[in-house]
Amino acid sequence: MPDHQPVKTIRSCLLSASVGSQIAEAALVLPLAFMMLLGIYWFGRAFNIYATINQAAQQGARVGAAQTCATCGNASQLATQGATIVTNVMQASHVDPAQIQPYAPVVNFCSGGGSCSPTAANITMCTNVRITPPVSPGPPACGVSVSFQYPYQSWLPFTSLNMQRVILKVDVQMKGEY
Repeated sequence: MPDHQPVKTIRSCLLSASVGSQIAEAALVLPLAFMMLLGIYWFGRAFNIYATINQAAQQGARVGAAQTCATCGNASQLATQGATIVTNVMQASHVDPAQIQPYAPVVNFCSGGGSCSPTAANITMCTNVRITPPVSPGPPACGVSVSFQYPYQSWLPFTSLNMQRVILKVDVQMKGEY
């Protein structure tokens, strides 16, 4: 029996050494894997928010484009209706419309002029906007433009991206149906 005793001791020493190296490897790999998963989540959330605000702006532009007259002087009423649709779409997707910030890009108006109406919800709706480039052949296509921006803040601890604020800008144009 004394011959078998050292063999068990050597095996137990080798087993405990491999367990220690596995713990050390896990201590190195798990934080990196966790950071990658967290990054995938936050970038996916940013993409989801951008898709939501873009869809909301499209629905708001659709309301403005479906009106019977874009140059009748009812731009403030169109802007209010469009802003209501935008906030409803955002609330349905659990995105806070109270965080919307104003953004008014430079627009070219069609002949006869147009107007831009900012709303209380910081959404800018412009009517009679030239959709086609100025150098395009043929008559210009005119429509409605809805624009705003939305802040997004990610949380990736121990990285340079922690608490970074990104401004997602939306400018949707839709051809008028009049």
